[in-house]
Amino acid sequence: MGRTGEPTPIGVLISGTGSNLRALFAAIEHDPAFGAKIVVVGSDRADAQGLTAASQRGVATFAHELGAFADRHTWEEAMVASLQAHNPQVIVLAGFMRLVSGAFLANWPQSVVNTHPSLLPAFRGAHAIEDAFAYGARVTGCTVHFVDEELDHGPIIAQQAVIIAASDDVASVRRRIQAVEHELLPRCVSLLCRGELTIDGRHVRSRKDHV
Repeated sequence: MGRTGEPTPIGVLISGTGSNLRALFAAIEHDPAFGAKIVVVGSDRADAQGLTAASQRGVATFAHELGAFADRHTWEEAMVASLQAHNPQVIVLAGFMRLVSGAFLANWPQSVVNTHPSLLPAFRGAHAIEDAFAYGARVTGCTVHFVDEELDHGPIIAQQAVIIAASDDVASVRRRIQAVEHELLPRCVSLLCRGELTIDGRHVRSRKDHV
């Protein structure tokens, strides 16, 4: 990746509004040296608003809802086939609310990344912001990490903290975390696509001093 001079083709999976997808589009459009091109956007929901953002830019889209398939295995095979039709080298889970299996990951070894709204390993799962707030945490944040077969578990690429103030509520914390995600995720995707990252066990190294 990132060594031929051509941008690395990436696929993005979403489940909702696609705010992180839009941040990726913006970063790619404004940085000629970003090193990536979004070639396909997929979702597990046909009504995901982010699909419209992709279509408006001429990017191929697809939606496969789990309930339309006989089982999860068949659904995942359809997701993989629709991604592979566009030959992405990197897959970005940008607000994608489904787990993927080892069979899925085998198609893109060490090339599937996710953004999660907490400082992992704290507050894994789908309700990380609510869980941190309910726990009384004073600090939470955002983590971009490689994906493995466990929930919110793979090697961490980068993290950034967000303070939870006494005046905050869940909505205000969510807004600040999203603002961080919109900067951190594109930065990490760019490093990966330009061949700047290596994985050593649970440690991700960058050729640069910091991510």
